[in-house]
Amino acid sequence: MSLPNSTHEEPRNPAALFLFIAVTFAITWGVIGSYIYWPRAMTERFGEISGAHPFFFLATWAPAIAAFTVVLLYGGLAGLKGFLSRLLIWRCPAPWWVFILIVIPLVFMAGSLIKGGPLLAPIPPEGMGAVIGLMFMMLLLGPIEEFGWRGVAQPMLQRYVAPFWAGALIGAVWGLWHLPAFYLAGVVFAEWSFLPFFVGNITLAILVTPLFNAARGSLLLPMLFHWQLINPFWPDAQPWDTWLLVGVAAVIVWWRRGEMFSRAGAVTEVIPGEARP
Repeated sequence: MSLPNSTHEEPRNPAALFLFIAVTFAITWGVIGSYIYWPRAMTERFGEISGAHPFFFLATWAPAIAAFTVVLLYGGLAGLKGFLSRLLIWRCPAPWWVFILIVIPLVFMAGSLIKGGPLLAPIPPEGMGAVIGLMFMMLLLGPIEEFGWRGVAQPMLQRYVAPFWAGALIGAVWGLWHLPAFYLAGVVFAEWSFLPFFVGNITLAILVTPLFNAARGSLLLPMLFHWQLINPFWPDAQPWDTWLLVGVAAVIVWWRRGEMFSRAGAVTEVIPGEARP
């Protein structure tokens, strides 16, 4: 087993993937688990947990922290610079931009209409400014996770399995990672059912996989995709958004089946230019 060093080395050792998963779960489950098992002590000392609490941000950022840990350990500062350069990759076939900017919002709107809801989320009493502020705050939550899920886990898994299975595995891990939040009062997850959410996570991870590969390992596009999923302008469409996305995923997997079930052409680089045969 090769040892990590400070040179610009691609983290190809499978131990890097296990390290990423271990750090991700240790941070999130440690923080959220503390509030579940010692709610009174944690609340008295650090305040009640909520979506705006610093610990909630820390728990959400765990995949990114784990990703940076792995990249720095195996690639050093030069490797981190190369890793972050993937934020600048924006070129992608036009249909994928349409998918992010138009199809995803339409799914939420259609799901809301099916359940008798509005086309857009109602404007709160605080006005449009509050919604815009929340929209930009969301950039600092879910999209940051993509440094880990698509930044490290996706390319590393695609070295061993076809993209479809890599996406499904990440989706299952992603869903399980969220599990403690469903037992935590004060956050939105406490009001949801885990099973549809878990199915949704697998679906979303499969959906973003061909987008990720079409954009040649871009971090920017998966982040925009994730941002659209939590955009406060889109209405509450649960559970119909999940089932509609399952249908969309089935269509896309069938459409791109040649590349989804073959490792040929799949992105396998964590640090651009450093993949080895």
